[in-house]
Amino acid sequence: MKVKLISHTPQPERMVAVAARLCYAPVGGENLFNNLTDLEVEKLVRFIIKSRHLSTTEHIVFTFSIEGVSRALTHQLVRHRLASYNQQSQRYVKFFGNYSYITPPTIKNNPKVFTKFEEMIESIHKFYEEMLAAGVEAEDARYILPNASETKIIVTMNARELLHFFSVRCCNRAQWEIKNLAIEMLKIVKKVCPIVFEKAGPNCLRGPCPEGKFKCEAPPKPSDFDAY
Repeated sequence: MKVKLISHTPQPERMVAVAARLCYAPVGGENLFNNLTDLEVEKLVRFIIKSRHLSTTEHIVFTFSIEGVSRALTHQLVRHRLASYNQQSQRYVKFFGNYSYITPPTIKNNPKVFTKFEEMIESIHKFYEEMLAAGVEAEDARYILPNASETKIIVTMNARELLHFFSVRCCNRAQWEIKNLAIEMLKIVKKVCPIVFEKAGPNCLRGPCPEGKFKCEAPPKPSDFDAY
């Protein structure tokens, strides 16, 4: 898995502070952006996050380049609707000799199952290439490709959606691959926006576990999500 933050709102926490202060200020946003002190910005952002007035965090956006993940992951990822996505197309990209796939740890750690898994993947891809060679369009040959197929995607989310994304996908009950992705994304954004994402992560970091009888025996620690 390769996750990189390739773009984000400049001075994101200053933007959050400006949006918050504007509601009560006699001057405009440009004036506030240029004249708020760093200390004022920090105090405002901490107040915003603590009070959960999160509409102000919708003004800052983060764009990630994500590679080395499965289609099984992206099927889950795109369910987060307040985001923008562009994904490598299996309709237009033909996987002749450049096909990669993701193997879950539980399969990789089971030698007997792992061997059969690899054989099945190889057989599927071989037939896929045979269909392409026989003139079947890639948009139709792709129907046989499994959820394990490696894919690449660009994702843009605002901070409010990221906070929600982290609350459900950093949880130990999340599927392993998207959980790993969420943790990587959180560690990255903490570096550029440390106050907004200071307490981000699963809900159990901020209060009782909402999973009821399904809650995990070993909940994560805040240090598990420290910035890189």
